[in-house]
Amino acid sequence: MPAKKSTRPAARELLFGDLWEYDPAPESAPAFIEPRYGLFINGKFVAPKTRKYFDSISPRNEEKLSEIALAGAADVDAAYQAAATAFVSWSKLPGTERAKYLFRIARLLQDRAREFAVAETLDGGKPITESRDFDVPMAAAHFFYHAGWADKLNYVTPGRTLAPLGVVGQIIPWNFPLLMLAWKLAPALATGNTVVLKPAETTSITALKFASILQDAGLPPGVVNIVTGAGETGAAVVNHPLAAKIAFTGSTEVGKSIQRALAGTGKRLTLELGGKAANIVFEDAPLDQAVEGIINGIFFNQGHVCCAGSRLLVQESIAEEVLSKLKVRLKSLRTGDPLDKNTDVGAINSQAQLDRIRELVACGVAEGADLYQPACKLPEKGFYFPPTLFSNVAMSHRIARDEIFGPVLSILTFRTPEEAVEKANNTRYGLSAGVWTDKGSRILKMSTELKAGVVWANSFNKFDPASPFGGYKESGFGREGGKQGLLDYANLI
Repeated sequence: MPAKKSTRPAARELLFGDLWEYDPAPESAPAFIEPRYGLFINGKFVAPKTRKYFDSISPRNEEKLSEIALAGAADVDAAYQAAATAFVSWSKLPGTERAKYLFRIARLLQDRAREFAVAETLDGGKPITESRDFDVPMAAAHFFYHAGWADKLNYVTPGRTLAPLGVVGQIIPWNFPLLMLAWKLAPALATGNTVVLKPAETTSITALKFASILQDAGLPPGVVNIVTGAGETGAAVVNHPLAAKIAFTGSTEVGKSIQRALAGTGKRLTLELGGKAANIVFEDAPLDQAVEGIINGIFFNQGHVCCAGSRLLVQESIAEEVLSKLKVRLKSLRTGDPLDKNTDVGAINSQAQLDRIRELVACGVAEGADLYQPACKLPEKGFYFPPTLFSNVAMSHRIARDEIFGPVLSILTFRTPEEAVEKANNTRYGLSAGVWTDKGSRILKMSTELKAGVVWANSFNKFDPASPFGGYKESGFGREGGKQGLLDYANLI
Protein backbone atom coordinates (compact mmCIF):
# COMPACT_ATOMS: atom_id res chain seq x y z
CA MET A 1 0.00 0.00 0.00
CA PRO A 2 1.56 3.31 -1.06
CA ALA A 3 2.34 5.82 1.64
CA LYS A 4 -0.12 8.65 1.99
CA LYS A 5 1.31 11.91 0.68
CA SER A 6 1.79 14.47 3.44
CA THR A 7 -0.14 17.71 3.16
CA ARG A 8 2.23 19.51 5.58
CA PRO A 9 4.41 22.23 4.03
CA ALA A 10 8.14 21.63 3.83
CA ALA A 11 10.06 22.59 6.96
CA ARG A 12 11.97 25.22 5.02
CA GLU A 13 8.75 26.83 3.87
CA LEU A 14 7.46 27.02 7.41
CA LEU A 15 10.80 28.11 8.81
CA PHE A 16 11.37 30.97 6.41
CA GLY A 17 7.85 32.30 6.13
CA ASP A 18 6.98 31.32 2.55
CA LEU A 19 3.52 30.34 3.78
CA TRP A 20 3.25 32.10 7.12
CA GLU A 21 2.61 35.83 7.17
CA TYR A 22 3.16 37.96 10.20
CA ASP A 23 0.40 40.26 11.35
CA PRO A 24 1.35 43.93 11.09
CA ALA A 25 3.17 45.18 14.19
CA PRO A 26 3.32 48.96 13.80
CA GLU A 27 5.18 51.11 16.29
CA SER A 28 2.58 53.34 17.93
CA ALA A 29 4.72 55.68 20.03
CA PRO A 30 4.53 59.36 19.00
CA ALA A 31 7.60 61.04 17.53
CA PHE A 32 6.62 64.58 18.61
CA ILE A 33 7.92 66.21 15.43
CA GLU A 34 7.32 69.95 15.20
CA PRO A 35 5.73 71.28 11.98
CA ARG A 36 8.65 73.71 11.60
CA TYR A 37 12.16 73.88 13.05
CA GLY A 38 14.40 76.92 13.30
CA LEU A 39 18.16 76.99 13.78
CA PHE A 40 19.60 76.25 17.21
CA ILE A 41 22.01 79.09 18.00
CA ASN A 42 23.24 80.32 21.38
CA GLY A 43 20.93 78.01 23.31
CA LYS A 44 17.65 78.77 21.58
CA PHE A 45 15.77 78.20 18.35
CA VAL A 46 15.84 81.16 15.96
CA ALA A 47 14.45 81.87 12.53
CA PRO A 48 16.99 81.77 9.69
CA LYS A 49 18.16 85.11 8.37
CA THR A 50 17.56 83.72 4.89
CA ARG A 51 13.86 83.40 5.78
CA LYS A 52 13.93 80.15 3.83
CA TYR A 53 12.82 76.64 4.80
CA PHE A 54 12.88 73.28 3.05
CA ASP A 55 10.70 70.21 3.46
CA SER A 56 11.80 67.07 5.26
CA ILE A 57 10.24 64.11 3.42
CA SER A 58 9.83 60.69 4.99
CA PRO A 59 11.22 57.93 2.74
CA ARG A 60 8.67 55.59 4.33
CA ASN A 61 5.73 57.07 2.43
CA GLU A 62 6.99 60.29 0.79
CA GLU A 63 4.93 62.41 3.19
CA LYS A 64 6.13 65.75 4.53
CA LEU A 65 7.31 65.53 8.14
CA SER A 66 8.37 69.10 8.86
CA GLU A 67 9.86 72.30 7.49
CA ILE A 68 13.55 72.81 8.22
CA ALA A 69 15.35 76.16 8.36
CA LEU A 70 17.84 76.85 5.57
CA ALA A 71 20.91 78.47 7.09
CA GLY A 72 22.90 80.99 5.10
CA ALA A 73 26.39 82.37 5.64
CA ALA A 74 25.13 84.96 8.15
CA ASP A 75 23.42 82.24 10.20
CA VAL A 76 26.57 80.11 10.22
CA ASP A 77 28.58 83.15 11.30
CA ALA A 78 26.16 83.77 14.18
CA ALA A 79 26.57 80.15 15.27
CA TYR A 80 30.37 80.42 15.23
CA GLN A 81 30.30 83.69 17.13
CA ALA A 82 28.10 82.11 19.81
CA ALA A 83 30.41 79.09 20.01
CA ALA A 84 33.51 81.28 20.28
CA THR A 85 31.98 83.27 23.12
CA ALA A 86 30.92 80.09 24.95
CA PHE A 87 34.38 78.55 24.51
CA VAL A 88 35.95 81.03 26.92
CA SER A 89 34.04 79.67 29.91
CA TRP A 90 33.35 76.09 28.73
CA SER A 91 37.03 75.33 28.09
CA LYS A 92 37.90 76.50 31.61
CA LEU A 93 35.15 74.49 33.27
CA PRO A 94 36.58 71.62 35.37
CA GLY A 95 36.27 68.22 33.74
CA THR A 96 34.07 67.02 36.57
CA GLU A 97 31.53 69.74 35.70
CA ARG A 98 31.61 69.02 31.96
CA ALA A 99 31.09 65.34 32.81
CA LYS A 100 27.88 66.21 34.67
CA TYR A 101 26.42 67.76 31.54
CA LEU A 102 27.37 64.76 29.40
CA PHE A 103 25.89 62.32 31.92
CA ARG A 104 22.72 64.40 32.03
CA ILE A 105 22.45 64.41 28.23
CA ALA A 106 22.87 60.62 28.14
CA ARG A 107 20.17 60.02 30.73
CA LEU A 108 17.72 62.42 29.08
CA LEU A 109 18.27 60.64 25.78
CA GLN A 110 17.54 57.33 27.48
CA ASP A 111 14.37 58.79 28.99
CA ARG A 112 13.13 59.78 25.53
CA ALA A 113 14.55 56.78 23.70
CA ARG A 114 11.30 55.53 22.19
CA GLU A 115 10.35 58.97 20.91
CA PHE A 116 13.76 59.46 19.29
CA ALA A 117 13.71 55.96 17.76
CA VAL A 118 10.40 56.64 16.03
CA ALA A 119 11.58 60.04 14.80
CA GLU A 120 14.80 58.50 13.45
CA THR A 121 12.85 55.83 11.57
CA LEU A 122 10.33 58.28 10.12
CA ASP A 123 13.04 60.66 8.99
CA GLY A 124 15.63 58.18 7.72
CA GLY A 125 13.70 55.05 6.76
CA LYS A 126 15.61 52.50 8.86
CA PRO A 127 13.63 49.73 10.60
CA ILE A 128 12.27 50.70 14.00
CA THR A 129 14.00 47.70 15.59
CA GLU A 130 17.38 49.09 14.52
CA SER A 131 16.61 52.63 15.71
CA ARG A 132 15.25 51.28 18.98
CA ASP A 133 17.86 48.60 19.71
CA PHE A 134 21.02 50.10 18.21
CA ASP A 135 21.02 53.77 17.19
CA VAL A 136 19.52 55.38 20.27
CA PRO A 137 21.18 53.14 22.91
CA MET A 138 24.57 53.47 21.20
CA ALA A 139 24.19 57.27 21.00
CA ALA A 140 23.54 57.40 24.74
CA ALA A 141 26.48 55.04 25.34
CA HIS A 142 28.86 57.47 23.62
CA PHE A 143 27.81 60.30 25.93
CA PHE A 144 28.18 58.03 28.98
CA TYR A 145 31.61 56.87 27.83
CA HIS A 146 32.99 60.33 27.13
CA ALA A 147 31.50 61.71 30.33
CA GLY A 148 33.76 59.24 32.09
CA TRP A 149 36.79 60.67 30.31
CA ALA A 150 36.01 64.35 30.90
CA ASP A 151 37.76 64.48 34.30
CA LYS A 152 40.54 62.06 33.36
CA LEU A 153 42.10 63.80 30.37
CA ASN A 154 45.48 63.96 32.12
CA TYR A 155 45.61 60.17 31.94
CA VAL A 156 44.91 59.76 28.21
CA THR A 157 48.60 60.27 27.44
CA PRO A 158 50.65 59.93 30.63
CA GLY A 159 53.00 62.85 31.14
CA ARG A 160 51.08 65.16 28.85
CA THR A 161 47.82 67.08 29.08
CA LEU A 162 45.03 67.49 26.55
CA ALA A 163 43.96 71.05 25.77
CA PRO A 164 40.84 71.93 23.72
CA LEU A 165 41.23 73.17 20.17
CA GLY A 166 38.51 75.85 20.17
CA VAL A 167 35.39 75.92 18.02
CA VAL A 168 34.86 72.73 16.02
CA GLY A 169 32.76 72.53 12.87
CA GLN A 170 31.07 69.15 12.43
CA ILE A 171 29.14 67.75 9.47
CA ILE A 172 27.27 64.47 9.86
CA PRO A 173 25.66 62.13 7.27
CA TRP A 174 22.13 60.90 6.72
CA ASN A 175 22.61 57.19 7.40
CA PHE A 176 23.02 57.40 11.22
CA PRO A 177 21.93 60.96 12.08
CA LEU A 178 21.61 60.65 15.86
CA LEU A 179 24.49 58.22 16.34
CA MET A 180 26.92 60.28 14.24
CA LEU A 181 25.87 63.34 16.21
CA ALA A 182 26.83 61.52 19.42
CA TRP A 183 30.10 60.23 17.92
CA LYS A 184 31.15 63.80 17.21
CA LEU A 185 29.61 65.89 19.96
CA ALA A 186 30.58 63.72 22.92
CA PRO A 187 34.40 63.76 22.50
CA ALA A 188 34.40 67.40 21.44
CA LEU A 189 32.51 68.48 24.56
CA ALA A 190 34.46 66.18 26.87
CA THR A 191 37.74 67.78 25.80
CA GLY A 192 36.41 71.32 26.29
CA ASN A 193 35.59 72.39 22.73
CA THR A 194 32.45 74.13 21.53
CA VAL A 195 30.65 73.08 18.38
CA VAL A 196 28.83 74.20 15.25
CA LEU A 197 27.12 71.13 13.84
CA LYS A 198 25.37 70.64 10.49
CA PRO A 199 23.21 67.53 9.99
CA ALA A 200 22.41 66.14 6.55
CA GLU A 201 19.61 67.99 4.79
CA THR A 202 17.48 64.84 4.36
CA THR A 203 17.73 63.83 8.05
CA SER A 204 17.82 66.93 10.23
CA ILE A 205 14.93 66.18 12.57
CA THR A 206 16.60 64.12 15.30
CA ALA A 207 19.48 66.60 15.53
CA LEU A 208 16.99 69.43 16.04
CA LYS A 209 15.02 67.38 18.54
CA PHE A 210 18.31 66.72 20.32
CA ALA A 211 18.64 70.46 20.83
CA SER A 212 15.72 70.27 23.25
CA ILE A 213 17.70 67.70 25.27
CA LEU A 214 20.60 70.16 25.44
CA GLN A 215 18.18 72.78 26.76
CA ASP A 216 16.73 70.37 29.34
CA ALA A 217 20.26 69.41 30.41
CA GLY A 218 21.03 73.08 31.07
CA LEU A 219 24.01 73.14 28.71
CA PRO A 220 25.39 76.68 28.63
CA PRO A 221 24.22 78.70 25.59
CA GLY A 222 26.53 78.55 22.59
CA VAL A 223 28.38 75.37 23.55
CA VAL A 224 26.48 73.46 20.84
CA ASN A 225 24.91 75.20 17.83
CA ILE A 226 23.00 73.39 15.07
CA VAL A 227 22.62 74.85 11.59
CA THR A 228 20.69 73.08 8.85
CA GLY A 229 20.87 73.15 5.09
CA ALA A 230 22.53 71.52 2.10
CA GLY A 231 25.91 71.89 0.41
CA GLU A 232 26.21 75.68 0.65
CA THR A 233 25.55 75.58 4.38
CA GLY A 234 28.18 72.88 4.79
CA ALA A 235 30.69 74.93 2.81
CA ALA A 236 30.06 77.91 5.10
CA VAL A 237 30.73 75.69 8.14
CA VAL A 238 33.97 74.38 6.62
CA ASN A 239 35.34 77.72 5.46
CA HIS A 240 34.51 79.88 8.47
CA PRO A 241 37.66 81.51 9.89
CA LEU A 242 36.76 80.74 13.52
CA ALA A 243 36.80 76.97 12.95
CA ALA A 244 39.81 75.35 14.63
CA LYS A 245 38.89 71.90 13.32
CA ILE A 246 36.46 70.31 10.88
CA ALA A 247 35.12 66.80 11.45
CA PHE A 248 33.28 65.35 8.46
CA THR A 249 31.53 62.04 7.85
CA GLY A 250 30.14 61.50 4.38
CA SER A 251 31.09 60.70 0.81
CA THR A 252 34.68 60.45 -0.40
CA GLU A 253 34.05 63.05 -3.11
CA VAL A 254 32.88 65.70 -0.63
CA GLY A 255 35.70 64.74 1.74
CA LYS A 256 38.25 65.43 -0.98
CA SER A 257 36.74 68.84 -1.66
CA ILE A 258 36.89 69.71 2.06
CA GLN A 259 40.53 68.64 2.22
CA ARG A 260 41.35 70.87 -0.74
CA ALA A 261 39.48 73.79 0.83
CA LEU A 262 41.37 73.48 4.13
CA ALA A 263 44.84 72.93 2.66
CA GLY A 264 47.21 75.53 4.07
CA THR A 265 44.69 77.01 6.52
CA GLY A 266 46.12 75.37 9.62
CA LYS A 267 42.74 73.92 10.59
CA ARG A 268 42.68 70.40 11.98
CA LEU A 269 40.68 67.87 9.94
CA THR A 270 39.31 64.37 10.38
CA LEU A 271 37.46 62.55 7.62
CA GLU A 272 35.38 59.39 7.84
CA LEU A 273 34.42 58.60 4.26
CA GLY A 274 33.23 55.78 2.04
CA GLY A 275 34.07 52.10 2.04
CA LYS A 276 33.88 48.89 0.06
CA ALA A 277 34.55 46.37 2.81
CA ALA A 278 35.55 42.77 2.14
CA ASN A 279 33.84 40.09 4.21
CA ILE A 280 36.12 37.04 3.84
CA VAL A 281 34.79 33.51 4.48
CA PHE A 282 37.21 30.57 4.65
CA GLU A 283 36.21 26.95 4.15
CA ASP A 284 36.66 26.12 7.85
CA ALA A 285 34.31 28.91 8.99
CA PRO A 286 31.08 28.14 10.87
CA LEU A 287 28.91 28.68 7.80
CA ASP A 288 25.52 29.26 9.43
CA GLN A 289 27.08 31.85 11.73
CA ALA A 290 28.92 33.37 8.79
CA VAL A 291 25.73 33.64 6.75
CA GLU A 292 24.09 35.63 9.55
CA GLY A 293 27.17 37.85 9.71
CA ILE A 294 27.06 38.38 5.95
CA ILE A 295 23.37 39.32 6.10
CA ASN A 296 23.98 41.75 8.96
CA GLY A 297 27.07 43.10 7.22
CA ILE A 298 25.26 44.22 4.07
CA PHE A 299 21.54 44.53 4.82
CA PHE A 300 21.75 46.32 8.17
CA ASN A 301 20.24 49.79 7.67
CA GLN A 302 19.48 48.90 4.01
CA GLY A 303 23.19 48.84 3.29
CA HIS A 304 23.41 52.55 4.17
CA VAL A 305 26.59 51.86 6.13
CA CYS A 306 30.04 53.15 5.19
CA CYS A 307 31.65 50.00 6.61
CA ALA A 308 29.09 47.62 5.08
CA GLY A 309 30.44 44.25 3.97
CA SER A 310 29.42 44.86 0.37
CA ARG A 311 32.10 42.55 -1.11
CA LEU A 312 31.83 38.93 -0.05
CA LEU A 313 34.99 36.90 -0.70
CA VAL A 314 34.26 33.18 -0.35
CA GLN A 315 36.77 30.37 -0.60
CA GLU A 316 36.10 28.53 -3.85
CA SER A 317 35.45 25.12 -2.25
CA ILE A 318 32.39 26.39 -0.34
CA ALA A 319 31.16 29.10 -2.72
CA GLU A 320 28.14 27.18 -4.01
CA GLU A 321 27.05 26.16 -0.52
CA VAL A 322 27.34 29.70 0.83
CA LEU A 323 25.45 31.12 -2.15
CA SER A 324 22.67 28.57 -1.66
CA LYS A 325 22.36 29.39 2.05
CA LEU A 326 22.31 33.10 1.30
CA LYS A 327 19.50 32.74 -1.23
CA VAL A 328 17.43 30.79 1.29
CA ARG A 329 18.14 33.40 3.97
CA LEU A 330 17.18 36.29 1.69
CA LYS A 331 13.73 34.77 1.25
CA SER A 332 13.12 35.30 4.96
CA LEU A 333 14.04 38.99 4.96
CA ARG A 334 11.01 41.22 5.16
CA THR A 335 11.25 44.45 3.15
CA GLY A 336 8.68 47.13 3.81
CA ASP A 337 7.30 49.65 6.27
CA PRO A 338 10.16 50.63 8.61
CA LEU A 339 7.69 51.32 11.43
CA ASP A 340 6.63 47.65 11.40
CA LYS A 341 8.60 45.71 14.04
CA ASN A 342 8.72 42.70 11.68
CA THR A 343 10.63 44.62 9.00
CA ASP A 344 14.25 43.69 8.29
CA VAL A 345 14.97 46.00 5.33
CA GLY A 346 13.32 49.40 5.48
CA ALA A 347 13.16 52.36 3.11
CA ILE A 348 16.00 53.81 1.05
CA ASN A 349 16.82 57.24 2.40
CA SER A 350 15.87 59.32 -0.64
CA GLN A 351 14.81 59.17 -4.26
CA ALA A 352 18.29 60.25 -5.32
CA GLN A 353 19.91 57.36 -3.44
CA LEU A 354 17.36 54.90 -4.82
CA ASP A 355 18.16 56.07 -8.35
CA ARG A 356 21.89 55.50 -7.73
CA ILE A 357 21.29 51.98 -6.44
CA ARG A 358 19.17 51.15 -9.47
CA GLU A 359 21.84 52.53 -11.79
CA LEU A 360 24.62 50.44 -10.27
CA VAL A 361 22.50 47.27 -10.17
CA ALA A 362 21.68 47.74 -13.87
CA CYS A 363 25.39 48.18 -14.50
CA GLY A 364 26.11 44.88 -12.72
CA VAL A 365 23.63 43.07 -14.94
CA ALA A 366 25.05 44.70 -18.06
CA GLU A 367 28.59 43.66 -17.10
CA GLY A 368 27.55 40.00 -16.85
CA ALA A 369 27.17 39.31 -13.13
CA ASP A 370 24.32 37.00 -12.05
CA LEU A 371 21.53 38.84 -10.25
CA TYR A 372 19.38 37.30 -7.53
CA GLN A 373 16.51 39.03 -5.76
CA PRO A 374 13.89 37.20 -3.68
CA ALA A 375 10.25 37.68 -4.55
CA CYS A 376 8.85 40.41 -2.33
CA LYS A 377 6.05 42.93 -2.56
CA LEU A 378 7.29 46.45 -2.00
CA PRO A 379 5.07 49.26 -0.68
CA GLU A 380 3.46 51.38 -3.38
CA LYS A 381 4.59 54.66 -1.83
CA GLY A 382 8.05 55.41 -0.49
CA PHE A 383 11.56 54.50 -1.61
CA TYR A 384 12.23 50.76 -1.47
CA PHE A 385 14.64 48.28 -3.03
CA PRO A 386 14.74 44.51 -2.49
CA PRO A 387 17.78 42.77 -0.96
CA THR A 388 20.05 41.82 -3.84
CA LEU A 389 22.90 39.38 -4.51
CA PHE A 390 25.34 39.34 -7.40
CA SER A 391 27.37 36.18 -8.04
CA ASN A 392 30.06 35.57 -10.68
CA VAL A 393 31.40 39.04 -10.02
CA ALA A 394 34.83 40.03 -11.34
CA MET A 395 37.16 42.55 -9.74
CA SER A 396 36.81 44.73 -12.81
CA HIS A 397 33.04 45.06 -12.41
CA ARG A 398 31.82 48.41 -11.24
CA ILE A 399 29.69 46.80 -8.51
CA ALA A 400 32.92 45.37 -7.04
CA ARG A 401 34.69 48.74 -7.11
CA ASP A 402 32.17 51.49 -6.39
CA GLU A 403 30.36 52.07 -3.12
CA ILE A 404 26.68 51.32 -3.79
CA PHE A 405 25.43 52.31 -0.32
CA GLY A 406 22.40 50.07 -0.64
CA PRO A 407 21.22 46.49 0.02
CA VAL A 408 23.40 44.97 -2.71
CA LEU A 409 26.04 42.26 -2.15
CA SER A 410 28.74 41.37 -4.68
CA ILE A 411 30.15 37.83 -4.32
CA LEU A 412 33.67 36.91 -5.45
CA THR A 413 35.77 33.80 -4.82
CA PHE A 414 39.35 33.03 -3.84
CA ARG A 415 41.51 29.93 -3.42
CA THR A 416 44.30 30.89 -1.01
CA PRO A 417 44.63 33.33 1.90
CA GLU A 418 47.14 35.32 -0.15
CA GLU A 419 44.61 35.73 -2.96
CA ALA A 420 41.95 36.79 -0.44
CA VAL A 421 44.22 39.49 0.96
CA GLU A 422 45.17 40.71 -2.51
CA LYS A 423 41.54 40.98 -3.61
CA ALA A 424 40.40 42.53 -0.35
CA ASN A 425 43.08 45.23 -0.53
CA ASN A 426 42.53 45.88 -4.23
CA THR A 427 40.29 48.87 -3.59
CA ARG A 428 40.71 52.59 -3.11
CA TYR A 429 38.94 52.27 0.23
CA GLY A 430 40.17 50.94 3.57
CA LEU A 431 37.52 51.33 6.25
CA SER A 432 36.66 47.82 7.45
CA ALA A 433 36.86 44.09 6.79
CA GLY A 434 35.60 40.82 8.23
CA VAL A 435 37.29 37.41 8.54
CA TRP A 436 35.41 34.15 9.13
CA THR A 437 37.54 31.14 10.06
CA ASP A 438 37.99 28.57 12.80
CA LYS A 439 41.71 29.33 13.11
CA GLY A 440 42.73 32.07 15.53
CA SER A 441 46.20 32.29 14.01
CA ARG A 442 44.69 32.98 10.59
CA ILE A 443 42.52 35.76 12.03
CA LEU A 444 45.57 37.42 13.60
CA LYS A 445 47.59 37.10 10.40
CA MET A 446 44.79 38.45 8.21
CA SER A 447 44.18 41.37 10.55
CA THR A 448 47.76 42.55 10.07
CA GLU A 449 47.65 42.19 6.28
CA LEU A 450 44.26 43.72 5.53
CA LYS A 451 44.46 47.47 4.89
CA ALA A 452 41.40 48.40 6.90
CA GLY A 453 40.85 50.51 9.97
CA VAL A 454 38.61 47.88 11.59
CA VAL A 455 38.84 44.11 11.11
CA TRP A 456 36.06 42.02 12.65
CA ALA A 457 36.73 38.37 13.53
CA ASN A 458 33.79 35.96 13.10
CA SER A 459 31.46 38.94 13.42
CA PHE A 460 30.57 42.12 11.57
CA ASN A 461 29.22 45.57 12.40
CA LYS A 462 30.12 45.40 16.08
CA PHE A 463 30.72 48.76 17.72
CA ASP A 464 31.70 50.08 21.11
CA PRO A 465 32.40 53.66 22.27
CA ALA A 466 35.75 52.54 23.68
CA SER A 467 36.89 51.13 20.34
CA PRO A 468 38.35 53.59 17.79
CA PHE A 469 36.78 53.66 14.34
CA GLY A 470 38.24 55.09 11.13
CA GLY A 471 39.89 54.22 7.86
CA TYR A 472 42.84 54.30 5.50
CA LYS A 473 43.30 55.46 1.91
CA GLU A 474 40.17 57.10 0.48
CA SER A 475 38.15 56.06 3.52
CA GLY A 476 39.64 59.01 5.38
CA PHE A 477 41.88 59.61 8.37
CA GLY A 478 41.52 60.22 12.08
CA ARG A 479 39.60 58.11 14.59
CA GLU A 480 36.30 58.40 16.44
CA GLY A 481 35.79 56.62 19.75
CA GLY A 482 38.25 55.42 22.35
CA LYS A 483 41.28 57.35 23.54
CA GLN A 484 42.34 57.84 19.93
CA GLY A 485 39.14 59.77 19.23
CA LEU A 486 39.81 62.11 22.13
CA LEU A 487 43.26 62.91 20.76
CA ASP A 488 41.71 64.20 17.52
CA TYR A 489 39.82 66.86 19.50
CA ALA A 490 42.72 68.19 21.54
CA ASN A 491 46.21 69.62 21.55
CA LEU A 492 48.91 67.84 23.52
CA ILE A 493 50.76 70.10 25.96
